[in-house]
Amino acid sequence: MCGIVAAAARREVSEILLEGLRRLEYRGYDSAGLALINDARELQMHKRQGKVAELEKAQQLEPLAGSTGIAHTRWATHGEPSPENAHPHLSGNRIALVHNGIIENHALLREELQAAGYTMLSSTDTEVIVHLLHRELENGASLFEAMRATVERLEGAYAIAAIDSEHPAEVVGARKGSPLVVGIGIGENFLASDQMALRQVTDRFIYLEEGDLVRVTPTSLQVFGEDGKPVQRRRTRISEAVEAADMGDFDHYMIKEIFEQPHALEATFGAAPDQRQMEESFGDNAAALFDRVQTVQIVACGTSYHAGMVARYWLEELAGVACEVEVASEFRYRKRVQHEGTLLVAISQSGETADTLAALRNASEGEFIGSLVIANVDNSSLVRECDLVFLTRAGAEIGVASTKAFTTQLVGLLMLTLALGRRRGMSASKQEEIRTALRKLPEYVQQTLLLDGAIKQLSEAFIPKHHALFLGRGIHYPIAMEGALKLKEISYIHAEAYPAGELKHGPLALVDDDMPVVAVAPNDELLEKLKSNLEEVRSRGGELFVFADRESGFESEQRVKVLQMPHCPDVIAPIVYTVALQLLSYHVAVQKGTDVDKPRNLAKSVTVE
Repeated sequence: MCGIVAAAARREVSEILLEGLRRLEYRGYDSAGLALINDARELQMHKRQGKVAELEKAQQLEPLAGSTGIAHTRWATHGEPSPENAHPHLSGNRIALVHNGIIENHALLREELQAAGYTMLSSTDTEVIVHLLHRELENGASLFEAMRATVERLEGAYAIAAIDSEHPAEVVGARKGSPLVVGIGIGENFLASDQMALRQVTDRFIYLEEGDLVRVTPTSLQVFGEDGKPVQRRRTRISEAVEAADMGDFDHYMIKEIFEQPHALEATFGAAPDQRQMEESFGDNAAALFDRVQTVQIVACGTSYHAGMVARYWLEELAGVACEVEVASEFRYRKRVQHEGTLLVAISQSGETADTLAALRNASEGEFIGSLVIANVDNSSLVRECDLVFLTRAGAEIGVASTKAFTTQLVGLLMLTLALGRRRGMSASKQEEIRTALRKLPEYVQQTLLLDGAIKQLSEAFIPKHHALFLGRGIHYPIAMEGALKLKEISYIHAEAYPAGELKHGPLALVDDDMPVVAVAPNDELLEKLKSNLEEVRSRGGELFVFADRESGFESEQRVKVLQMPHCPDVIAPIVYTVALQLLSYHVAVQKGTDVDKPRNLAKSVTVE
């Protein structure tokens, strides 16, 4: 979501700040701004509604320069997208501040500050922070002391960075409930909401912990705990090369990332590891913890929630392990009765999803025997706080709509099924059958990608439509849900998914010649029942688009268009069919002219509640 970049250096930093914002554009945002302290100790600022490119134009027309500065991309929560609501926010013509998160008690603080004579120029919750900070400074506090006193007044989640023209070589920050990292340079130090923003200037980072405060200058770096006392946090060096962010020969990041899936899936499973190596990929203590697992509780949001729903079928059918799957934002707020021996599994592409992180933190003492995160970002909050970690190898995913991150999550969950199934009596032959399917998965996905042209042609029928139904049975119901989510995310066509057997219980009333119905039809034991469900649609004038196993017996006919999918093992079919539905959504969106990589109102990493 919102992005922060801050710098305290011995060189001019405006281009560093802008490049950091460019690298955070994938997160989703609606305005951008930057503030710098120049050599005359004057605070200067540009803010623009829209893309970072608009901020760049302002900087070209009226260049700002300085060696200390902050920058921000905003995803609107309180207050509509506008220059007034964009960050940074100022107070007293001396302080500039940027903030990610939500301040829950902002209304009370706003009343207090207005009574004290402060004028509010925005509708945001953030503006109260900068005025609180200004008031503390006016009372004689140092910049760090003012920040510490300010955050003590805040309720909610925040990552904050602030500069003060009267402390021109200093940036202070604070983190609670929203990520903030320190980038360590030579003669310069940085803050950012995401390490990706700083990879052009450093490979050394400190990941701040809950309640931490930080003060950086070009030559010093100090981290303080919530009590204000200095603390030592581990320094991490990232050795991996910075991944190219260009689209190559592709028109959008999303289609590039769809076509990267064979490689990402192969990298995530590895070179068909044996049982010991596979368990080690979950952590050094995985085997001992897996020995104690009797049930699994999965928490996740959005696309990751759909991955969890698929995993439930695998875990219960293949491993004989009871599994519950719940949306993290619901799980965290209800009273629960947990079974003995339950493993908590959190799934998150970014490892920073606010509701999923809160679900982990809200777990009571002894409620779970341990926690496991499946994520794509090392050193993220969930990765640091869970007992076990499975890192997917999807690589950087820039498109807001998740593609390769989702399919690699499914690979990780199937590997978890193997690990737990071995302990519950899964036969050696079944284990090898699943491993063989995983080894061949990239090949089946590559065969599906060869259908790109046919899927593009199929997508043309959706251009004039405003609604769509997606159907699936069994393990393919959550795949239908994921297909519907992708279509609505990037094409803005309203789409819903149902178990095919539920048609007669309501959704059939929606079917007419203007309602396309997409069906996921692998050649499994539920195929004949699905065929009967689809006949109900056809007989009522509905237009069917069937993604069918080429050996399933489905053929195109009047009002039925069939895409012949590769014949593949049932256990990996959910992953293979997902790729086809991703292509469908992509081509529909392109032909409707939407912003495929940055769909409106959405953010890549949802770090606020």
